[in-house]
Amino acid sequence: MTDLTRLTAAELAETIRSGETSAEDVTQAHLDRIDAVDPVVHAFLHVGADEALEAARKVDADRAAGTEASALAGVPLALKDVFATSDMPTTVGSKMLEGWRPPYEATVTRKLREAGVVVLGKTNMDEFAMGSSTENSAYGPTRNPWDTTRIPGGSGGGSSASLAAFQAPLAIGTDTGGSIRQPGAVTGTVGVKPTYGGVSRYGLVAFSSSLDQGGPCARTVLDAALLHEVIGGRDPMDSTSIDAPVPPVVDAARHGANGDLNGVRIGVVREFAGEGYQPGVERSFQAAVRQLTDLGAEVVEVSCPNFDYALGAYYLIAPSEASSNLARFDAMRYGLRVGDDGSRSAEQVMSLTREAGFGAEVKRRIMLGTYALSSGYYDAYYGSAQKVRTLITRDFAAAFEQVDVLVSPTTPTTAFPIGERVDDPMAMYLNDLCTIPSNLAGNAAMSVPCGLSDEDGLPVGLQIMAPATADDRLYRVGAAYEAARDAADGGALINRVPHLEVAG
Repeated sequence: MTDLTRLTAAELAETIRSGETSAEDVTQAHLDRIDAVDPVVHAFLHVGADEALEAARKVDADRAAGTEASALAGVPLALKDVFATSDMPTTVGSKMLEGWRPPYEATVTRKLREAGVVVLGKTNMDEFAMGSSTENSAYGPTRNPWDTTRIPGGSGGGSSASLAAFQAPLAIGTDTGGSIRQPGAVTGTVGVKPTYGGVSRYGLVAFSSSLDQGGPCARTVLDAALLHEVIGGRDPMDSTSIDAPVPPVVDAARHGANGDLNGVRIGVVREFAGEGYQPGVERSFQAAVRQLTDLGAEVVEVSCPNFDYALGAYYLIAPSEASSNLARFDAMRYGLRVGDDGSRSAEQVMSLTREAGFGAEVKRRIMLGTYALSSGYYDAYYGSAQKVRTLITRDFAAAFEQVDVLVSPTTPTTAFPIGERVDDPMAMYLNDLCTIPSNLAGNAAMSVPCGLSDEDGLPVGLQIMAPATADDRLYRVGAAYEAARDAADGGALINRVPHLEVAG
């Protein structure tokens, strides 16, 4: 009997569409898998089993009635707990919103439901999406299925771990400085940051409004493209939403899978070379570049000199915007309230609540951002960081005049042990060295698995970057590389995840 949890999203959609299996059976198989392995992995903060089965039964009823279905109807999905859901809690990994049920749905949530995608539950994350390891969650860390002593990346480690543990074939994440791509890299899965504004942010609990971007997570490039097509597009509820059609990402993925990159120019970013990469990561990346050349691509070196300043600029801009966005969590309107016994002022209750409700990393970034925005420092810090951001955007523009896409390692290292960097913020921040420039510029970027490190046997990610609104280039190059890599490896990398000891 076929193990439904091992099929890709595209394969599951086809088996449901053909009547070979039902959406209810597919959903139940994934719920059973969650029951079996999530006590070990802790990918989920909430599982909505009843709601998921009800949604699956509706897909089956619609199919029986002959209703035209979307490309992913009946396929299960894990949703990062930063998107508003009216039928499930939305905690953002924080005690500040423990148990909160929004009175509305995020646009991404609504689009998923309208497409018949079955939302299994909400996944664990670094609190308010601030972190690179999912250790900052107020509800405990998520573990990497490749090695459960190690982190699954962050902030969207729950989403990536759910894919690697075969708990869901699809997931949604958000990427502010790499929080889709970095977890994808260290869990051997695919993660895509669409062009800024390509996916609506309405109902996404804001961390840094000019950087946050929701996007697809999957085990294959085609599955990511199918999901991208569902969630992308103009939304009048989001003023930053792009008024343009979703790029032809599915067609690009299918075309790329043919393995022909003739005529494609690929740039290797000079400034990312020798940046303290783990040797096994560097070797995997160089092997991936050779494979792209074998597929017919022309690979050249490209200089982006201002990328060297991206990390510093990001850690001024993102905390500054977080300081402003998180001011709304004031104990007065919704969420946690501490010390309201009638004897304290509103200011005292607010102070006690924010002390109890926010974790250490969130407090650190609020303080950094408040300082950067303070009188006398705004121009020197936040203003200067925005100027650097402009220079980085110009570097990308100049690079894309020479090449179609840029490539780099996604992260400098493979997954590190849980607890190793929690007391070293700078070491943690360096995980996003290669991913941050695309957030600052707003262009599209993807991480696709590029093998296992020969040092520790853990996954390595290849980052592909494309110009804004040219997301389809990611999928063409990513799918071509994925097909060649799988052929060389004798099968999909994800199938080499070690067996998880299951509950019971």
